[in-house]
Amino acid sequence: MFVWSKKLVGVLLGIFVLLLGIFLFQGVSETTSALKTHTTQWIILNYACLLVWLFVWMIDQGRVRGKNVWLWLVPFILAPLPTLLIFVLFLQRRLS
Repeated sequence: MFVWSKKLVGVLLGIFVLLLGIFLFQGVSETTSALKTHTTQWIILNYACLLVWLFVWMIDQGRVRGKNVWLWLVPFILAPLPTLLIFVLFLQRRLS
């Protein structure tokens, strides 16, 4: 993979650890709604990191095939899964 450099992986892991530390040290209050908020934040953190990983993968696949992936950024932010599926289909089409 061309995009995954050690520096990029280090920065992404560092950001994740920082956000995880903030998340864990934030603490849970005694009410039940705080537990729901805590769980929701955990899910959002993991989902956001997954989206970053997927878009970096899309950049890598675009570079391998000589395609411009930055055109896919806005649709990816608005609807990640359908955009990813269309992107994969777009990369698999045969060129005449």
